[in-house]
This record gives sequence, C-alpha cells and structure tokens, in this order.
Amino acid sequence: MLFNSYAFLIFLPIVLAVYYCLNLRAQNLWLLAASWFFYGSWDYRFLALLGISTFVDYFCGRWIYQSTNPRTRKHLLLVSVITNLSILGFFKYYGFFVGSLADLLTSLDLHANLPMLHVVLPVGISFYTFQTMSYTIDIYRGSDKPCDDIVTFALFVSFFPQLVSGPIERASLLLPQLNEKRNVTGRCLREGLMLMVLGYFKKVGVADTLAPLVDTRFAYPDQATSADLLFSLYLFAIQIYCDFSGYTDIARGVSRLLGVRLMLNFAQPYFSTSITEFWHRWHISLSTWLRDYLYIPLGGNRHGTWNTYRNLLTTMLLGGLWHGASWNFIVWGALHGIYLSADRLRHGSRPPIAQWSWKNSWWMLIKMIVVFHLVCLAWIPFRAQTLPDSLHFLEGIFAGRYQAEINAISWTSNRLMLLIFTMLAIDICQRATDDHVVFLRLPVLLQGAFVAFLIAITLAFGGIDAQVPFIYFQF
Repeated sequence: MLFNSYAFLIFLPIVLAVYYCLNLRAQNLWLLAASWFFYGSWDYRFLALLGISTFVDYFCGRWIYQSTNPRTRKHLLLVSVITNLSILGFFKYYGFFVGSLADLLTSLDLHANLPMLHVVLPVGISFYTFQTMSYTIDIYRGSDKPCDDIVTFALFVSFFPQLVSGPIERASLLLPQLNEKRNVTGRCLREGLMLMVLGYFKKVGVADTLAPLVDTRFAYPDQATSADLLFSLYLFAIQIYCDFSGYTDIARGVSRLLGVRLMLNFAQPYFSTSITEFWHRWHISLSTWLRDYLYIPLGGNRHGTWNTYRNLLTTMLLGGLWHGASWNFIVWGALHGIYLSADRLRHGSRPPIAQWSWKNSWWMLIKMIVVFHLVCLAWIPFRAQTLPDSLHFLEGIFAGRYQAEINAISWTSNRLMLLIFTMLAIDICQRATDDHVVFLRLPVLLQGAFVAFLIAITLAFGGIDAQVPFIYFQF
C-alpha cells in the first residue's frame, strides 16, 4: 500500500477512528494488525520474514539480558545478527554476488554454471532488519533493556508509518512510546496534518512531477544537450530529496496523529557547507546507525589518521551496498567515503558544522554550492542503471553538445519554478527556525491559505494515486 494512493487515504481514517476508541493494550493490538495488513497488501508471503525477525530478536534480546555468561551472550547476539543478515543477504544480494562471481570466472576463461535465482526483494527489508538488529546489539552492550511484551515488540518492528522506508528507529526512543499511554492532543493533530501536507507536496507535487523529466534523460543521455543533462541532474537531486524526505514527513505526520513522535530524518541537507554536515542532515537515521554500529566498532578515529580514513571508506562502501546490490551504489559510497576523508584531512578529527551569519554569508553560499555539486556528482552512479551508463551520462555533460533530439527542459517553466521555489521557501523557513512545523505559528487564516495552496498544486501537478512508488522502496 502506497501513502500516495486512495487505498491509504481510506485505510488511515479507519485505523484512526478505531484507534481513538481503544485503551493502550487494544490500541497496540489494533496497530499491529493494521501494520501487518499494510505490509501484507504488497505480498502477504513476506509477512513470514517479518515474523522471523520479530520472534528471533524478541527472544534473543530477552535471553541476552538474562544471561551472565559472556560466551552465551555473544552466541545469542550472533544468532540475531546472522539471522537478519542472512535474510537480507539472500533476498537482496544473492543475484548480485552470484552474477559478479560468474562475470569474474568468465573473465578468467572459467565458465561455471552457477545457479541463478530471480528473487523478489521484500519491501522495506533493509529498514526493519537494521532496526531489529540495533535492538539486540544495544541489549548486548548494556545500553538498553528488553521489551517484556511480544505484542509491543512486534509493533516496534512493524509500525506501519515507518516500516518500509524508515526512519530506522532505535528501541530506546520508540518502544517507550509504545509501552505508555499516548495522549493525542490538538497540537499532535495539527502537527501531524501539517507534516502530511508538506510530505505529499514534496512527494506527489514535486518528486513525481520531476520523475519523467529525469527518467528520460538518464535513459537517453545521447539525445539531450549537455546543459539539459546538467539541469536534469539538478532535478534528480531535488527529486530524490523530495521523494525520500516527503515519505518521512508523511510517516512522521501519521505517527503524530497516533500520538507517537518519530525521529527527524532530514534537516535541509542541501544547505550543508561540508560533506560531513551533509551526512548530519541526510538520512540521519541511517548515518547515525552506520556510525554507532559500524564506524565506531571498526575503531572510528581512535587509532590514527590512516585507520580513520580506512574506517570511513569501509563504512560508506557498506552504506552504499546497503542501498542496493549494484556496483553503482558501491561507487556512490566510495565517493562519499573519499569526500568525508577529505573533510577529515582538511579540518582534523572533528570537522566543524558551520553556523550561518551575515558576516560570512557569501563564503557560506559558495561552500554550499560546492558541496551541492559534489553530492550531485555522486548522484550520477546512484541514479544510473550501470557504471557504463554513469560514465555515458557524465561524458554527455562535458561533451559541449548544443543540439539534441529531446527538447530541452525549460529553465524558466512556470510549473518548475513554482514547485522548486515553493520547496526552497519551505526549506529556508524550516532551516532558519529549526522547526519543521514552523507554519503552525502563522495566524489561522494564513495557515489555511498555505495548506490550501500546497494541496491545490499537489493535486494539479502530481495527483494522488498516480502509482509512482517511493524511490527508497527499492532499498
């Protein structure tokens, strides 16, 4: 079930209407049933995988906490990690590794007949496996306690607003909210509805409108001018940001309607003045997960400069691989690993997060533009289907081609300018106030006009039920 579908707009009011009439225990049971229905609407067979992760991590977490034997505790942790990574590895990476091995053997004139399977990728598997693994790891480390109720824990794993595209929640933040009575106030409802309107504008209004423009030029880069390819790359940067942050805004908004607060996952990343700052603002739940469960255990920055660079590069390579079973994502991760290492080389062990001031505004703006272009360069392999396609697209940008078969995107299109400048104005207001629902501070009439404006252009340009999936569903 997609957030941007009529089915969801029917599903959500039914869930809320029943939810508000129940006590805490019944609310959790109802939300669990709704979450399984939400996930099973794609393919009910994958509910079994969700169930395996739930039961394995629930019991491993309890037994790790109860055990005083270090060896037993470690074995239980390995059961949890291996179970989750095995499920993730088979469904997401089997074809990639077998195909890569077959290509390697063929290049060595060794023609092995390796078994190839067409495995369907379960939606959201990368998100919920990382979420449940962090739960058992935190219990093993002694930084968290296990959940006593399997219903509440199952709801933590499968909570439908963030199940398929995050944020990747920590048990220490989400489980206490599911364990306690949730008081849905008028403020919760206003915040939730505002976040949902903003999210639908980003996803349906902006991202879905830009998608066909971007898709055509990445599919046929030799038929577009160099300037058109560069502009389409900028549009993809906007598209993926609006697609993913739009999903997160909707997820956070729906959660607020349920009295639950999810973590912030995006904080205007394209206003960053360094790649380090970018990763403090982009997909925050993943970047902090990689930091806490991969980078720091590898040694972080504790064992010298070169080991720090190695740990950064390793972390980002695996972060790239997390996104998908493709060499393109590995290259994307490698580029960001190099960027982060360059930040460390320039600024030392703790690259600063710059604070905006009018005295250095021009210098800050220049740095933002540089960082944006570095991020866009890495978006090319992220978006292209293959590495040769990435090089073909990049070559097209620098080819100096002024004539092409595809009509160039109009830089001054009223439609594009309205969408992009509205999105930019929203981000500037949120960044300046550090408040994603800052528009609730407006007088009631202005709030209503603002919401009506966003809904109008969302429906006019995008339209609900267009069946354009969220980009991160494939990850």
